[in-house]
Amino acid sequence: MTDTTDSTGTDWRRVGLYAVLVLLVVFYLLPLWTGLMTSIKIDALSTAPFLPPAPSGFTAIHWTRAAHALAGGLVNSLILAIPGTILSALLGSMAAYGLTTLEWRYQIPVLVLFIAGIFIPYQAVLIPVSKFWAVYLPLGQYGAAVGIPKWLGDLTGLIITHVAYGIPICTLLFRTYYKDFSDEMVEAARLDGATTHRIYRRIILPLSVPMFAVTLIYQFTQIWNDLLFALVIVGPGKGAPVTVPLAQLGASLSDVGFGIRMAGAFVAALPTIIVYVLFGDQFAEGVST
Repeated sequence: MTDTTDSTGTDWRRVGLYAVLVLLVVFYLLPLWTGLMTSIKIDALSTAPFLPPAPSGFTAIHWTRAAHALAGGLVNSLILAIPGTILSALLGSMAAYGLTTLEWRYQIPVLVLFIAGIFIPYQAVLIPVSKFWAVYLPLGQYGAAVGIPKWLGDLTGLIITHVAYGIPICTLLFRTYYKDFSDEMVEAARLDGATTHRIYRRIILPLSVPMFAVTLIYQFTQIWNDLLFALVIVGPGKGAPVTVPLAQLGASLSDVGFGIRMAGAFVAALPTIIVYVLFGDQFAEGVST
């Protein structure tokens, strides 16, 4: 191996490696930095996008206006994403348990259907989904008679839609994880008289925490960032998730509104960042297994 250390003791190979890593960090963080600088400028076009504003050009009004405009959407997205994420992960775990550790007829065809469900694009089901919920939407059709607001029924339909769309990918992730489990452990529990439900609750579920972190982060991000289903099922209005008012943010301004849109993007992204921070270690463990 060639010695890259000079007389001063400098390892130029390591220096080159660190230089490349620094360039990659700058490359990936520059868009975030540019968006942040744009969000705190009075005039986003007065200087280069990545340069910080002068003291006279600094403002926090964009953040204030964005937070005020998106407050209701953030609440609606939390009402949507939290139960949708938990149900998708839990049902996916149960389905994967049945498709991995249990032997039953037609197991492979059912697994093929789950895999096929992953590759169905949102656009292919927009019309059937919209027509279905227009007729059978829970709470939305009959809720007015008992005082339940229509937007809550719309969110219920959106939650069910995202759960149905999230189950296939969650099932596949959990099945890959469960295939590495020890068969002897499950068989020993069966010999001790444990039922299928008991094995899942007492053995499989506690060991699934790392993969639950993976599916929760993935599914929460997918549901939180969805705009297509939100527009079709809920649409603009009181019950709209945060992506709908975010898409409309700044549209009524006389200019393009770069500052408020950048601020709104950061405000809307904050919950997903918090989820990654809270479950990051478990996510890394689940991915590496």
